[in-house]
Amino acid sequence: MPGENLSRDEARERGELLSVTEYEVALDLTSAIGEWQGAGARTFRSVTTIRFACARPGAATFVDLIAPSVSAVTLNGRALDPAAVFDGARIAVDGLQAENTLVVDAQCAYSRTGEGMHRFVDPEDGEVYLYTQYEPADARRVYANFEQPDLKAPYTFEVTAPDGWQVWNNGAGERGADGVWRFARTKPISTYITAVVAGPYHYVTDTYRRALPDGGELEIPLGAMCRKGLARHFDADDIFLVTKQGLDFFHDNFDFPYPFGKYDQAFVPEYNLGAMENPGLVTFREEFIYRGKVTEASYERRANVILHEMAHMWFGDLVTMRWWDDLWLKESFADFMGCFSMVEATRFKNGWITFANNRKAWAYRADQLPSTHPITADIRDLEDAKLNFDGITYAKGAAVLKQLVAYVGRDAFLEGARRYFKRHAYKNTELGDLLAVLAETSGRDMAGWARSWLQTAGVNSLTPQVVYGEDGRVAELAVVQDAPESHPELRPHRVAVALYRLTPEGGLTKYASTGADVTGPRTVIAELAGAERPDLVLVNDEDLTYCKTRLDATSLDTLRAHLGALADPMARALCWSALWNMTRDALLPARDFVALVLAHAGRESDIGVLQMVHAWARSALNHYAAPAWRAEGGRMLAEGALRELRDAEPAGPHQLTWARFFAQVAESDADLALVEGLLSGNEDVPGLDVDQELRWALLAALAAHGHADEKAIEAELARDDTASGERHKVRCLASRPSAEVKAAAWDAVVESDALSNALVEATIAGFAQPGQRELLAPYAEKYFAAVERVWAERSIQIGVLVVRGLFPDLQDDPATLEAARAWLAAHQEAAPALRRLVLEAQDDLARALRAQECDATA
Repeated sequence: MPGENLSRDEARERGELLSVTEYEVALDLTSAIGEWQGAGARTFRSVTTIRFACARPGAATFVDLIAPSVSAVTLNGRALDPAAVFDGARIAVDGLQAENTLVVDAQCAYSRTGEGMHRFVDPEDGEVYLYTQYEPADARRVYANFEQPDLKAPYTFEVTAPDGWQVWNNGAGERGADGVWRFARTKPISTYITAVVAGPYHYVTDTYRRALPDGGELEIPLGAMCRKGLARHFDADDIFLVTKQGLDFFHDNFDFPYPFGKYDQAFVPEYNLGAMENPGLVTFREEFIYRGKVTEASYERRANVILHEMAHMWFGDLVTMRWWDDLWLKESFADFMGCFSMVEATRFKNGWITFANNRKAWAYRADQLPSTHPITADIRDLEDAKLNFDGITYAKGAAVLKQLVAYVGRDAFLEGARRYFKRHAYKNTELGDLLAVLAETSGRDMAGWARSWLQTAGVNSLTPQVVYGEDGRVAELAVVQDAPESHPELRPHRVAVALYRLTPEGGLTKYASTGADVTGPRTVIAELAGAERPDLVLVNDEDLTYCKTRLDATSLDTLRAHLGALADPMARALCWSALWNMTRDALLPARDFVALVLAHAGRESDIGVLQMVHAWARSALNHYAAPAWRAEGGRMLAEGALRELRDAEPAGPHQLTWARFFAQVAESDADLALVEGLLSGNEDVPGLDVDQELRWALLAALAAHGHADEKAIEAELARDDTASGERHKVRCLASRPSAEVKAAAWDAVVESDALSNALVEATIAGFAQPGQRELLAPYAEKYFAAVERVWAERSIQIGVLVVRGLFPDLQDDPATLEAARAWLAAHQEAAPALRRLVLEAQDDLARALRAQECDATA
């Protein structure tokens, strides 16, 4: 990987030297099918013509290309020797003229890691499917280019594909009489958002129409596609519904018509991300096509991703950051606008609750790691960029933008966006460009706001401090703000402070609330003086700011007994989040969090919140509970899950959610016998539909506890001989409690590169099971011996999967923590991105040990 890196300084120098006029890219993908006759990796021909200007004639530069071989390089009619100018990652070119034409004829490799031109063979029918994925810098695996976001240019693609295939690109296209697909020239865009999808995909079409202010009509052809094997599950109508609602919302608010012609959405196999905002050809992971029954939370999640990617058409594609330092300029906005548009334009009105409970949990974790960084990050190179697609860039940035809207007002914020698009269309920007338009429209000091929120790292905690008078009423209510020593910045917070009390009917309801600006270490909320004594104080009611909410002693006692009685679903979500952050911070014993789940999760109406609480409960048990209490805690969770499963409304979403949770926490012979009975049909929970996806969830539990052998797993695959079934099978096989199984799984991932990205991920997911700590103990030492080699030999995507996924976090003892620290001390010169991953995992382990100590003293 290091030889493929690109530094910010190199990109800046090249950006000052060059401007790109256009690209013409010709790909021959006929080699994707049939037996491969060549030696080495299966390849395809890629011929790229780049026309570009040079500010200093006579200068030299380089072109990016990662390919097994280059047949010819021609610069301004002059043939260059590929052996002399191509080093496997770059093509050196010198003697540049004011205007240049470069032609590169290369053999590029199909990918099995989800980077570049990914090739997938469907085990169900043998069909081959291709798609590209580039961000941040893998277009160079498909065609020669200047791989940096500020060298935008228009593109013209042509693709030769096997007979019977369809091909899609960013622009509209059609197959000519000669069998070549030719596509319309794009607007100026960056390399990382060009895209090609090709294969025998199932394709559905629709049209979006909208009247324009000048009396004309905007017409956008819509398309959606998936593998043929998923066609029977493909609910394209709902995808188109959300798509049209989103296009209505963004046109209503952005005053800049969608600029990229058509709007195709491709759901593709073995995808590493949730989705990617390629203009005119958005790609998604095919898991968003649901093969079995799912809850409304899953449809909400898909809608949010659809709208997140659509927001990128303006924030990211039309106007693009100059370098990855300002990645937040697109990702934070897309994360915010995805939720904003979903709540306002679709049926998913509780999106901000999911954001508060789920999305921000990702941000809080990332912002407390030693690798935390400001929202505007210092991105030295492409490896840094790859790791900064994180909870800070996305979710913290979106949360800060939500507060910005409260700070400057919705109208000023949206008017700023409109001016930003018009002023910088098809160009590149930096932080100052956005702050300038927001200062214009709001009249606020955006520089001061940016210093506090965008240019410093860390998360503040807000704690209520209440003094009562002799009459029992509130004499003074203050909000105390603190920050960690490592990042001591105290920030301005716009909050709603609310008081809740218990009612005679047993509810917990709000009776007083006020907006306030919290600044400095202590802010008195004068408007609440004289209020009746509250049972619960929420200092970030409505979730307006980004902070960890703390609870005073009275509020904590109230929640222990009455959390489920909170009528407001947002308030409940915020309380769950506060309790979880206290557990992670070793302020609340893990067993107390488990007790709260057992007492109150059954009354949680929001399915997305319930699913998050279930995940937290498992983490509390597996990582934060004292080892001596785990068995008892596991038994309690399984008993509680089974009780709620039986009590849930038949065929309802809560029943399905509790069924999945029960399978995850079942451990006793009796529980596993019930799981086995549900799988075989010998046991029944009225209303529970044990469809194929739920069958795999049940089988995974049995396999991990040694109650399902290879024969049973292969038999299940025979029922579901699909790509999804294959992934489930691989995970189940790797999860079995056997030393031989673990050795084989380790070798398949660490010592071999034969598995695709999706099967690497599935193997890792099966390998580490919480109930198999002793079995996994030998792999702690092996991990630290192998990670640097793996990082050097594999693509960054596989490297990240292995380094994160195989870290021995289940060996949660001081010896493992010391081993991680020793590795970091001995590998000061290792790749910074690799060190960051190990440092983050070490910090998670240290946090777990602190929480276990807290729980042990409970």
